[in-house]
Amino acid sequence: MGLDLQKVEKFRDEIRLNTLKELYHLGFGHYGGSLSIIEALAVLYGEVMKVNPLDPKWADRDYFILSKGHGGPGLYATLAAKGYFPEEVLFTLNQNGTTLPSHPDKNLTPGVDMTTGSLGQGISAAVGVALSHKLSNKDNYTYCIVGDGELNEGQCWEAAQFAAHHKLNHLFVFIDDNKKQLDGLTKDIIDPLDFEEKFKAFGFYTMKVDGRSLEQINEAIEEGKSQSERPIAIILDTVKGQGVPYLEEKADNHHIRPSEEDATAIRRAIAELETKLGKVVSV
Repeated sequence: MGLDLQKVEKFRDEIRLNTLKELYHLGFGHYGGSLSIIEALAVLYGEVMKVNPLDPKWADRDYFILSKGHGGPGLYATLAAKGYFPEEVLFTLNQNGTTLPSHPDKNLTPGVDMTTGSLGQGISAAVGVALSHKLSNKDNYTYCIVGDGELNEGQCWEAAQFAAHHKLNHLFVFIDDNKKQLDGLTKDIIDPLDFEEKFKAFGFYTMKVDGRSLEQINEAIEEGKSQSERPIAIILDTVKGQGVPYLEEKADNHHIRPSEEDATAIRRAIAELETKLGKVVSV
């Protein structure tokens, strides 16, 4: 299937804009890891996944699990842009009584298929979902995004080994390789070595793509769907804070409580995206 690039680019920009706006309104949050997965979310929800926002529990839908739950603001912005709930709800992020807690909760948010936040567990849940569909002879695909720092967790590799053993070819695992985690660079904390070689060794059909490229992400998914006996790993070569140059260059961009300088740069990025999308500039 060819990518409707213009449509998905606009969808990407809407997701990035609303991710920035919801976090700016809250006053703090996980900017870096929310922004680095937006291109992948735009391709999945804008082009690839079989979903119905009017029926979030539709049995024949494709499933999405955000294992790196701290990227929740990016997922919420995507779900709002897709029509699961009004965009105004984004401004209740992490507030008392919200349906949008800081990490995704399937019991609160329409469109969230799995509660996540405890790192390492989401990929195991995704493997379970994919196995259940295979045992039921269903064609649903399961898509899961894990963080590069999250792959410090041994449970992730147990899940990968299990997925390959059971030939879960309708399971896609995306690795957000943004090179940073909470405490610093991944190579300085636990050097991950080569994710492509590691997932290949665990029995996955593995590809590495430019995580900024909508086309490359879409092509990798299309290629992965040709597999009949292997789960698929797509390593996204990304940057924390992706799409906002100021935040990309900020050293401590995992969780930000903006300084005056940060806030000015974020407002500028919001205004630029609103202008690009033809919206009334709000900041």
